[in-house]
Amino acid sequence: MTNFPPPGAGDPSTARGSHPDATADGAAAAPTASSDPTDLADPTVPTLDDVVDTGDPVIDTSNDGLDDGINRCPKCGSTDVQLRATAGELICLFCRHQWSEARLDETIENRDLTTLTGTTIGSGASDIDASVDVVMTMKCSGCGAEVVVNTAESMTARCHWCRHVLTVNEQIPNGAVPDAVLPFAITHEDAVGRIKAFAGKRKLFADRAFAAEFKPENIVGVYMPYMVVDSNASADISGEGEIQTRKYTRGSGDNEETVYDADRYEVRRHVDFTVDDLTVESSAERANFDASANTNNIINTILPFDTENAVKWNASYLTGYTSEKRDQDVAHLVPEVEDQLLSIARSQVEPSVKQFDRGVRWEVEKLDVHGTRWVSMYLPVWLYSYYHEVKGKGMVHYIAVNGRTGEVMGSVPVSHKRLLAAAVSVGGVIDAGIIAIMVASS
Repeated sequence: MTNFPPPGAGDPSTARGSHPDATADGAAAAPTASSDPTDLADPTVPTLDDVVDTGDPVIDTSNDGLDDGINRCPKCGSTDVQLRATAGELICLFCRHQWSEARLDETIENRDLTTLTGTTIGSGASDIDASVDVVMTMKCSGCGAEVVVNTAESMTARCHWCRHVLTVNEQIPNGAVPDAVLPFAITHEDAVGRIKAFAGKRKLFADRAFAAEFKPENIVGVYMPYMVVDSNASADISGEGEIQTRKYTRGSGDNEETVYDADRYEVRRHVDFTVDDLTVESSAERANFDASANTNNIINTILPFDTENAVKWNASYLTGYTSEKRDQDVAHLVPEVEDQLLSIARSQVEPSVKQFDRGVRWEVEKLDVHGTRWVSMYLPVWLYSYYHEVKGKGMVHYIAVNGRTGEVMGSVPVSHKRLLAAAVSVGGVIDAGIIAIMVASS
């Protein structure tokens, strides 16, 4: 969900030839610095690291209505509350009353992103304190008993005396309680059907053990930890573009070669842009894409989520699901956010360099972040995992379903022998040879 203000009129690119189309129509204003592109790497210009270090204010996103650790039904007072995914609302299991927490965007200030400056961090996104234990003791307001909750495993517990359900809603600084939660909208039954369909399309070449042991009913609903970032930024990028002027051949027979003549141009672009709800993983384990051991990367292929519909934190949304707490602070995620902002900047200027038909090689990039806002959020994912081992080497394969949109992506262990047999049966000699090499090396 990105919102780019329309770029201003641009200065001509500095031509190294005389092509009349050297200026890109609609390009953003070029930097006013020297025409030498290396001037863009000015160390005095602030980056995201500089902005983060300013220590700007924290947004209080705590849910004051749940500060006693008990989420009561507003109609009957029962504490047996959980999410009803089909409605996206909480439901009282006693009187069946349904309600929802307010959307986070409705409870915190939302200003024009073009005016965003400094760094603002939600109270649930504050730095993790390593000294805070994941195990906490809560006092039941119903009977006064003390109840122990291991936040690494669950965010709710039932009082063993009065049977009240206690929920962890205090934003303790161990990364377990975010600013907001995006509730599941896809039911278990729906997710099972989507995973069955996904695996079924790949059944022909799937490993036989996987096909025999595949049980999609064992999927788990998981709330994954993310940072959701708004940003107001500018970028200057420069490089070299080429426009083809002639194409011809030299020589003949085996010595024939094609020759291209082109004019070269120095290309510089400046773009101002804002980004709304950039989603970044805040779990180091899930962000570790080790292709030799797991297929974690599939989690990000089911993006995006409708994060604008996230609601204020209430642990009752997690009843019946599991969750992973974040272990990354804002400072840890700065490099990833900067990379993504630069990618957005490059895509924004792409339409302005189409006349360079032989492409543009960007050589110098400078990002200037004027302001950011960070909130931590739990996003819903249905996850199926399967451990597959071949010749003593194991890999965990995942199939994931976006808990809001139903988007499915995953990895299924493949039988290389089946692939080889299929290639041979259709006469694919070259393909068969390649697959035979894969089988021998696996």
